[in-house]
Amino acid sequence: MGYGYGYGFYMDWTYVLVLIGAVLCMAASAKVNSTYSKYARVRSMSGMTGAQAAQRILNANGIYDVRVEHIRGSLTDHYDPSSKVLRLSDAVYGSSSVAAIGVAAHECGHAVQHQKGYAPLRIRAALVPVANIGSRIGLPIVILGVIFGGAGSLLAQIGIWVFSAAVLFQIVTLPVEFDASNRAMHMLTQYGILGQQEVGHVRKVLGAAALTYVAAAASSILQLLRLVILFGNRGGRDRD
Repeated sequence: MGYGYGYGFYMDWTYVLVLIGAVLCMAASAKVNSTYSKYARVRSMSGMTGAQAAQRILNANGIYDVRVEHIRGSLTDHYDPSSKVLRLSDAVYGSSSVAAIGVAAHECGHAVQHQKGYAPLRIRAALVPVANIGSRIGLPIVILGVIFGGAGSLLAQIGIWVFSAAVLFQIVTLPVEFDASNRAMHMLTQYGILGQQEVGHVRKVLGAAALTYVAAAASSILQLLRLVILFGNRGGRDRD
């Protein structure tokens, strides 16, 4: 069919958007890995481990119902608000480097956000189920819409809206992560865990980590833009 050939040709240029997103994500990942590796070799003057620093920060904020646990993997650190567990990875839990302490403090920042009812964190938590659905079935719905109804079909547009939920989650994640990093640097100084120069090192580590969230959000937005360009115009490109 002429439509199939023409549509395939039309679709080619939009791959540039996907490539840009992929390059941004790879560059951000390389940056955070190199920056973390650099400051993972710098031992903190306090000699505290990531786990000890996390426990101290939690206690200083009156948070006694959050457990600090070890989790396998590299930079798999995260705070789980549903079970109130702060999980620190192999490179963070028992390490006394400024990088490890910075990451541990960042995750404590999320615990403090949870304690204080930080609005963007609540919004992100509420979006998790919808975002999971959007990331898993948004694109398949778009593809089914194109197969059975053509580009611009109602089903394809529904798929785009479903995928948009995953994009919204990425966008809401940005202020949550930036705020957690700001809280971390403030608490590390306030509680005397790191010196000013060491906090400067942490700022570089967390700044590099923030780029991964920015890149992920940008990549998702570009993917959404591609879907809108290709499939968002009802009746625009349906021809034999």
